[in-house]
Amino acid sequence: MIPGKPETIGLLLMAYGSPEDLSQMEAYLLDVRGGRAPSSGLIEEIGRRYKMIGGKSPLLERTSQQAKALENELNKRFANSKGKTFKAFVGMRHWQPRIHSAINQMAAADIHKAVAVVMAPHNSRMSTGKYYQMLDEAMDGQKIDFIRIQSWHKHPTLLDAIAEKMEISLAKFGDTVPFVVFTAHSLPIQILEMGDPYNDQLNETARLLAERLKLRADQWQFCYQSAGENTIPWLGPQIEEVVVELAKKGEKNLLVVPIGFVCDHVEVLYDIDIRARQIAEQHGARLERTPSLNDSPTFVAALADVVQEKLWRDKP
Repeated sequence: MIPGKPETIGLLLMAYGSPEDLSQMEAYLLDVRGGRAPSSGLIEEIGRRYKMIGGKSPLLERTSQQAKALENELNKRFANSKGKTFKAFVGMRHWQPRIHSAINQMAAADIHKAVAVVMAPHNSRMSTGKYYQMLDEAMDGQKIDFIRIQSWHKHPTLLDAIAEKMEISLAKFGDTVPFVVFTAHSLPIQILEMGDPYNDQLNETARLLAERLKLRADQWQFCYQSAGENTIPWLGPQIEEVVVELAKKGEKNLLVVPIGFVCDHVEVLYDIDIRARQIAEQHGARLERTPSLNDSPTFVAALADVVQEKLWRDKP
């Protein structure tokens, strides 16, 4: 850092990644599967899902928008400070731009201090832990001091952002109070034996939101979705089962709140909006979903709060 020059703090937002077009699907799935070749049936099925949402996932676009909005918000908050500016970068775990590419860009921008955040509020060694492992591998001698955000699942401003979207969706049902289904990406059930915090954190987020919206215990449920395409046991119950069970019990109005996801992508646009809705309709129920957080002002404020608080609490 040059004396007298404002310090630029890097912001690294990490997300899963998705192919840019269907021709890249096989290579993408090969990467996701750690080098194990995907079957032709799997390639065809995942490709079909992408086709049904328009041919590609908006994940990179949405994450880039979130990164730029976060950069702008923090620079606005520190506009009167002559000592700090912020610059955001995006790194994907399974596709371009890769995490190591983001690290190289940060080094080229002369950044020596940064905050890293996985775009998933709930911590697990099998999800967020993998990103930070990849971050360590990508450093490869680069001298950047990273402050790492592990989880932010109960931050008040994050809860504000999700509750805001819930209120928008609840209004669509008029005087009817729908049954609320909170969802998140499933992980292998073995994480419970490892003492992993993922399941507990998700249930805590769901409970805190139910309390905010004054939902009774019999008006909401937490479940999982989007389990992997293999034979090992995954956390459940899965949303498909829950939708059927609720419909059979007479719950004909369902509101899905995907608390494990912070922007639009295939697991929201297909798994919920198409597949889960089809199942609900087949069983005589109406299923709506809360709008994704994307770069909504309240969500961006939540991200900025999390970064700001962590930055000053854990100085490298």
